[in-house]
Amino acid sequence: MKSQIVIFFAFVMLSACGDPTKSGITQQPTLADYQVGEKWVWKYKGVTTEGEVRSDGTDTKEIVSTDGVLGMTIGKDTIPVTDIVKPEKSETPKYDWPLEVGKKWRYESNWTSQDGTTGNQSQDAEILSYQEETVEAGTFMAYTIKYTGKTTNSRGYSANETEVWLYAPAVKNFIKLTQNQGDFLYVEELIEYSKPK
Repeated sequence: MKSQIVIFFAFVMLSACGDPTKSGITQQPTLADYQVGEKWVWKYKGVTTEGEVRSDGTDTKEIVSTDGVLGMTIGKDTIPVTDIVKPEKSETPKYDWPLEVGKKWRYESNWTSQDGTTGNQSQDAEILSYQEETVEAGTFMAYTIKYTGKTTNSRGYSANETEVWLYAPAVKNFIKLTQNQGDFLYVEELIEYSKPK
């Protein structure tokens, strides 16, 4: 459950664009960067060190238009794209735009899951590289963003964690996430990206 919340939040905040090959940096996107029919599909799996599979499946998101308003389908919900591209006003953001190799910042977040559990995430972030990365969906130029810190919740859970996100400007999204949380490993990888010709 917690991983799904973190993944959803991170997905919303990491949906960005820009061509760093021209300026060396990637800016947060605007509404005009998205088009109806654009689609992302990821596979995900979470396994404990003892081999227990806690999550295994696929996740699909697609840009749709409802009464002329662009939205992104996320599960059974549709989030307005204007909400996705809205700049985050925080001194400790998940993503510190613009993205640029070598950039460092602090990320902190308090959250509540659907079952009422509250939690806190506190991490140091750093953009390590911008290079070609290959996933099942193809090969893309991508930033490697590493987060190191701790997650705690109101049920007594506490774990040191490391997250590595591969973010590809060409698809305006992450193409791979590897999350180590104590005795739990979660991996999510883009297996399909498509948009109208």
